[in-house]
Amino acid sequence: MEGEADNQRSVLNLVAVFEEHCRADKFAWRDKQALHIQTAPATSQPQQLPASPASRSLSQMAARHRAQQENEEEEQQGQRQLSFKCLRSLRHKISDDNWRRQQDAGLEPGSKEPEEKKIALELLETEQAYVNRLHLLDQIFYTELMKEAKNGKTVPEEVVKMIFSNISSIYQFHAKFFLPELQKRMEDWSCNPRIGDVIQKLAPFLKMYGEYVKNFDKAMELITIWSEKSPPFQELIADIQKRKVCANLTLQHHMLEPVQRIPRYELLLKDYVRKLPPESPDREDAEKALEMIFMVAKHSNAAIAEMERLQNLWAVYQRLGLEDDIVDPSNELIKEGPIQKISTRNNSTSEKYLFLFNNMLLYCVPKVIQVGAEFQVHLRIDVDGMKVRELNDTEFPHTFLLSGKQRTLELQARSEEEMNAWLKAFQDAIDRKEKRSETFKTAVHGLETGTPALKTEELGRRAPQWVRDNLVTMCMRCKEPFNAIVRRRHHCRACGYVVCARCSDYKAELQYDGNRLNRVCHECYIFLTGHVVLEDREGKHKGILEKGAAEVSGRSLLCSSLQLLDKNGKGGTRGWFVIPRDDPLVLYIYAAPQDVRAHTSIPLLGYQVRDLPQGDSRHLFQLAQSRQVYTFVADTEELKRRWMKAMARSAAGITHPEEGKDADSCDEAE
Repeated sequence: MEGEADNQRSVLNLVAVFEEHCRADKFAWRDKQALHIQTAPATSQPQQLPASPASRSLSQMAARHRAQQENEEEEQQGQRQLSFKCLRSLRHKISDDNWRRQQDAGLEPGSKEPEEKKIALELLETEQAYVNRLHLLDQIFYTELMKEAKNGKTVPEEVVKMIFSNISSIYQFHAKFFLPELQKRMEDWSCNPRIGDVIQKLAPFLKMYGEYVKNFDKAMELITIWSEKSPPFQELIADIQKRKVCANLTLQHHMLEPVQRIPRYELLLKDYVRKLPPESPDREDAEKALEMIFMVAKHSNAAIAEMERLQNLWAVYQRLGLEDDIVDPSNELIKEGPIQKISTRNNSTSEKYLFLFNNMLLYCVPKVIQVGAEFQVHLRIDVDGMKVRELNDTEFPHTFLLSGKQRTLELQARSEEEMNAWLKAFQDAIDRKEKRSETFKTAVHGLETGTPALKTEELGRRAPQWVRDNLVTMCMRCKEPFNAIVRRRHHCRACGYVVCARCSDYKAELQYDGNRLNRVCHECYIFLTGHVVLEDREGKHKGILEKGAAEVSGRSLLCSSLQLLDKNGKGGTRGWFVIPRDDPLVLYIYAAPQDVRAHTSIPLLGYQVRDLPQGDSRHLFQLAQSRQVYTFVADTEELKRRWMKAMARSAAGITHPEEGKDADSCDEAE
């Protein structure tokens, strides 16, 4: 636990350290997606063997490459732009004392307050500072840029909305709900020393951060593009950045703050739980709150790691000349570096360069004239079927044999340490490939008896027999039951299984369909691409949804049957909708009034409630936030008005019920 806590501290206090060294290069990902990249030089190894002329040439080339990078960084230093390279730095190890030392400034030296109270006060102080930062982003940057956009003087309104994503909802939640709740609890600490239950109320709203983090890279790109295209846009941002409230920091600097916030909650809450006495009344709530925040931080870190992988991968592809047969975003770079190839004909060595991916090895030579690419690919060897072993050769020390389906090579490393590193990297890649294949075979042939399944070697090569929808009631991968609201049926185009959207949110090229990308399930994606993805198993942590409809309805602000329309507004499914009294800012959706678990929940804070004209005798209204819109149909006009009023109060952060209203509003709504 201590080591894990140290690793989590590495996400703190980073912008000040890395901002001057971040660069924002734009590139096209197969004409589909723009990313910011920064090529990292290969790690050098100790030179223990005499260097050949080709080896010296390769070293000089690497030095020129690093020098060119440094010059480019110095030229772009004045732009002070941030990209996902800064997000990647959140995962690096830095001093963990700096951030905590800054936040401890408000505590009196030698204070005799309990340790858990000191940490709770620290949480309050950091939350106050965080709300000030959110106010700057939402009420100053976003508001002023949107005002100018509406006047047609800077950029389109839609661009401003895409840059700031759902920052308004995040700000309103923290300013109107979480911070006041935390302040009130600290004022009553003497009679109620606990914060775990308050932090638990964060759980439904942490979904908002996922949307913000996913949009962050696109936001940085839009700021860069429109700063070049629209001088008034750039001037307005520069003018705001000069104000005292910005503290001489850039817009991009401030926009990184929400990305850092969840890991900071986790760090503080870990310390809080560690300092709690065993008999503390807050222990159970605090531990549950820590688990919730840990899961969210884990998913956020996974998203950052995936973006880092894509950046590094694209940097390698650029160095290889972007050859069509090797550019694949599903690949994972495991190791790269120079190597000596031993010739069996003349008993000599020549300098080569290896790129080891999860599914293939690229055997390359450095280009003499580096125009467009640094290396030329001479050979590609599949990891599948590959073998590697050390050779005892007195004439060529540190040598190993690499045998694959396409070629067998005798390779010499520069030292024993380097040779062992290559052997380990190759063996790990081989073991992972074999393990994935075995896991997939078990999953395909042992999951459901009596269901059609292709042989492993046939997957993707021939069309599968689809399992009929009416033969299954739950996802054939995660076993979660299907429903028409949030878990619909989909077919894997590789194995034919009926799966949910979460288990089939992958695409792979299928040979029988002309190598076009098709929707496939998680297991088929692993087998067909050789790439292991981080599994999202949020379904195991759905405590916020596991409230019985009957129990919640009995103590709700409002509940009734409504119809939730689909995106086209032409159809939808009826459900049981509830706003609980003990969770008044969240709308829970059940399939039926007696269900033991809600299908989903919608955090209402920050949404706008819109009235729609009555059409076809339907009583319509909407919830809208950013690009997310929900359309509801009530049975009567009176019921619609009641729902609109209740949702508007929750969206504004009003948690107490209206005076004069009894607890049986659900009975009236029925």
